[in-house]
Amino acid sequence: MKRHVAWAAMAVTFAASAAIAETAPMDVRFTDVGAVTESLTGQPGDAAKGAEVAATKSLGNCVACHKVSALDASFQGNVGPELNGAGDRWDESQLRGIVVDAKHTFEGTVMPAMYKTGPFIRPGDGYTGKAAPADLPPILNAQQVEDVVAFLMTLKDE
Repeated sequence: MKRHVAWAAMAVTFAASAAIAETAPMDVRFTDVGAVTESLTGQPGDAAKGAEVAATKSLGNCVACHKVSALDASFQGNVGPELNGAGDRWDESQLRGIVVDAKHTFEGTVMPAMYKTGPFIRPGDGYTGKAAPADLPPILNAQQVEDVVAFLMTLKDE
Protein backbone atom coordinates (compact mmCIF):
# COMPACT_ATOMS: atom_id res chain seq x y z
CA MET A 1 0.00 0.00 0.00
CA LYS A 2 2.81 2.42 0.89
CA ARG A 3 4.38 1.81 -2.50
CA HIS A 4 1.17 2.90 -4.29
CA VAL A 5 0.98 6.05 -2.19
CA ALA A 6 4.62 6.85 -2.99
CA TRP A 7 4.02 6.39 -6.73
CA ALA A 8 0.90 8.56 -6.59
CA ALA A 9 2.80 11.29 -4.74
CA MET A 10 5.59 11.21 -7.34
CA ALA A 11 3.04 11.42 -10.16
CA VAL A 12 1.37 14.46 -8.57
CA THR A 13 4.76 16.12 -8.03
CA PHE A 14 5.77 15.46 -11.65
CA ALA A 15 2.46 16.77 -12.99
CA ALA A 16 2.72 19.93 -10.86
CA SER A 17 6.29 20.62 -11.96
CA ALA A 18 5.38 20.07 -15.62
CA ALA A 19 2.46 22.48 -15.28
CA ILE A 20 4.64 25.31 -14.01
CA ALA A 21 7.56 24.77 -16.40
CA GLU A 22 8.31 27.83 -18.46
CA THR A 23 10.41 28.55 -21.49
CA ALA A 24 13.60 30.44 -20.67
CA PRO A 25 14.21 33.62 -22.70
CA MET A 26 17.10 32.11 -24.65
CA ASP A 27 15.02 28.99 -25.48
CA VAL A 28 12.11 30.81 -27.16
CA ARG A 29 11.63 29.56 -30.73
CA PHE A 30 10.40 31.98 -33.40
CA THR A 31 8.85 31.05 -36.74
CA ASP A 32 10.31 32.53 -39.91
CA VAL A 33 7.79 35.41 -39.62
CA GLY A 34 8.54 36.15 -35.96
CA ALA A 35 5.63 34.30 -34.30
CA VAL A 36 6.04 32.25 -31.12
CA THR A 37 3.53 29.42 -31.39
CA GLU A 38 4.06 27.82 -27.97
CA SER A 39 2.94 29.41 -24.72
CA LEU A 40 5.91 30.40 -22.56
CA THR A 41 4.25 28.98 -19.46
CA GLY A 42 1.70 26.42 -20.60
CA GLN A 43 -0.85 28.50 -18.70
CA PRO A 44 -3.43 30.85 -20.22
CA GLY A 45 -2.83 34.54 -19.84
CA ASP A 46 -5.05 36.76 -17.69
CA ALA A 47 -6.26 39.74 -19.75
CA ALA A 48 -6.95 41.90 -16.66
CA LYS A 49 -3.40 41.37 -15.39
CA GLY A 50 -2.10 42.04 -18.91
CA ALA A 51 -3.91 45.38 -18.98
CA GLU A 52 -2.25 46.26 -15.68
CA VAL A 53 1.18 45.34 -17.05
CA ALA A 54 0.54 47.40 -20.20
CA ALA A 55 -0.43 50.48 -18.19
CA THR A 56 2.13 50.26 -15.36
CA LYS A 57 5.30 52.28 -15.75
CA SER A 58 7.47 49.85 -13.76
CA LEU A 59 6.25 46.86 -15.80
CA GLY A 60 5.52 46.76 -19.54
CA ASN A 61 4.52 50.41 -19.87
CA CYS A 62 3.11 49.82 -23.36
CA VAL A 63 1.23 53.12 -23.20
CA ALA A 64 4.51 55.04 -23.17
CA CYS A 65 4.76 54.33 -26.91
CA HIS A 66 1.32 53.05 -27.96
CA LYS A 67 -2.22 54.38 -27.80
CA VAL A 68 -4.61 51.92 -26.17
CA SER A 69 -8.12 53.34 -25.81
CA ALA A 70 -9.16 50.47 -23.50
CA LEU A 71 -6.71 51.71 -20.85
CA ASP A 72 -7.32 54.69 -18.64
CA ALA A 73 -3.81 56.05 -18.85
CA SER A 74 -2.96 59.67 -19.49
CA PHE A 75 -0.21 60.74 -21.86
CA GLN A 76 -0.36 57.71 -24.14
CA GLY A 77 2.38 57.51 -26.72
CA ASN A 78 2.44 57.81 -30.47
CA VAL A 79 5.86 56.34 -31.27
CA GLY A 80 4.50 52.84 -31.95
CA PRO A 81 1.32 51.85 -33.75
CA GLU A 82 -2.03 52.10 -31.99
CA LEU A 83 -2.86 48.85 -30.26
CA ASN A 84 -6.60 49.34 -30.75
CA GLY A 85 -7.68 46.39 -32.92
CA ALA A 86 -4.46 44.45 -32.26
CA GLY A 87 -6.50 41.28 -31.64
CA ASP A 88 -7.89 41.56 -35.17
CA ARG A 89 -4.59 42.42 -36.90
CA TRP A 90 -2.46 39.65 -35.39
CA ASP A 91 -3.14 36.20 -34.01
CA GLU A 92 -2.00 35.02 -30.58
CA SER A 93 1.31 33.53 -31.75
CA GLN A 94 2.19 36.69 -33.70
CA LEU A 95 1.39 38.90 -30.71
CA ARG A 96 3.48 36.66 -28.44
CA GLY A 97 6.42 36.99 -30.84
CA ILE A 98 6.06 40.77 -31.00
CA VAL A 99 5.94 41.11 -27.21
CA VAL A 100 8.86 38.70 -26.67
CA ASP A 101 11.10 40.41 -29.25
CA ALA A 102 9.51 42.53 -31.99
CA LYS A 103 12.73 42.65 -34.00
CA HIS A 104 11.93 39.14 -35.30
CA THR A 105 8.79 40.60 -36.94
CA PHE A 106 9.73 44.24 -37.55
CA GLU A 107 13.41 44.60 -38.35
CA GLY A 108 14.74 47.93 -37.12
CA THR A 109 11.93 48.58 -34.65
CA VAL A 110 12.76 50.57 -31.54
CA MET A 111 10.40 48.47 -29.42
CA PRO A 112 12.36 46.83 -26.62
CA ALA A 113 12.33 43.06 -26.34
CA MET A 114 10.20 42.28 -23.30
CA TYR A 115 11.46 38.71 -22.76
CA LYS A 116 15.10 38.64 -23.73
CA THR A 117 18.32 38.34 -21.75
CA GLY A 118 20.79 38.83 -24.61
CA PRO A 119 22.62 39.25 -26.80
CA PHE A 120 22.29 43.00 -26.83
CA ILE A 121 24.12 45.65 -28.83
CA ARG A 122 25.23 48.32 -26.40
CA PRO A 123 27.26 51.46 -26.68
CA GLY A 124 30.38 51.02 -24.63
CA ASP A 125 31.96 53.08 -21.92
CA GLY A 126 33.10 55.56 -24.59
CA TYR A 127 29.57 57.00 -24.82
CA THR A 128 28.34 56.96 -21.25
CA GLY A 129 31.18 55.80 -19.06
CA LYS A 130 28.72 53.29 -17.64
CA ALA A 131 28.24 50.32 -19.94
CA ALA A 132 25.40 48.01 -18.97
CA PRO A 133 26.37 44.65 -17.48
CA ALA A 134 26.65 41.69 -19.82
CA ASP A 135 23.58 39.94 -18.40
CA LEU A 136 20.28 41.73 -17.96
CA PRO A 137 17.04 40.20 -16.73
CA PRO A 138 14.02 40.26 -19.05
CA ILE A 139 11.67 43.23 -18.66
CA LEU A 140 8.68 40.90 -18.17
CA ASN A 141 8.52 37.38 -16.85
CA ALA A 142 6.98 34.59 -18.92
CA GLN A 143 3.53 34.79 -17.29
CA GLN A 144 3.41 38.56 -17.71
CA VAL A 145 4.09 38.07 -21.45
CA GLU A 146 1.17 35.61 -21.62
CA ASP A 147 -1.02 38.08 -19.69
CA VAL A 148 -0.17 40.95 -22.08
CA VAL A 149 -0.89 38.71 -25.08
CA ALA A 150 -4.27 37.77 -23.55
CA PHE A 151 -5.04 41.48 -23.08
CA LEU A 152 -3.97 42.36 -26.63
CA MET A 153 -6.23 39.58 -27.98
CA THR A 154 -9.21 41.42 -26.40
CA LEU A 155 -8.48 44.59 -28.40
CA LYS A 156 -10.82 44.14 -31.35
CA ASP A 157 -12.05 46.67 -33.90
CA GLU A 158 -15.61 47.67 -33.20
